[in-house]
Amino acid sequence: QVQLVESGGGLVQAGGSLRLSCAASGRTFSNYGMGWFRQAPGKEREFVAAISWSLGVTYYADSVKGRFTISKDNAKSTVYLQMNSLKTEDTAVYYCAAGIMSQIRFSVRYYQPTEYAYWGQGTQVTVSS
Repeated sequence: QVQLVESGGGLVQAGGSLRLSCAASGRTFSNYGMGWFRQAPGKEREFVAAISWSLGVTYYADSVKGRFTISKDNAKSTVYLQMNSLKTEDTAVYYCAAGIMSQIRFSVRYYQPTEYAYWGQGTQVTVSS
């Protein structure tokens, strides 16, 4: 059974930084894609960033490109989301997700929530003005 546990959320002022962590357990993740999604009140869940576990290929939503960085630590089975220059519109619950995907499939489907079978419980990020 795959388990994903997020941590690192909190309250930060606009312009500040936070680093989210997603500790993964229960499987070997070499053929997985890992993603971060977020959901603000009254809005649909949206893609933020993704990384392929095997090759480390990364993708970002346009809204966070240049501000957020996704990375992984194979030894710790942990995926990170470094968030800099935070804006009030980044306020949301952030979810870590994992899904089995070939590299080709991951390259075209990384942003689709339906591609990810496993989800963490979410961590709240609040950015104040």
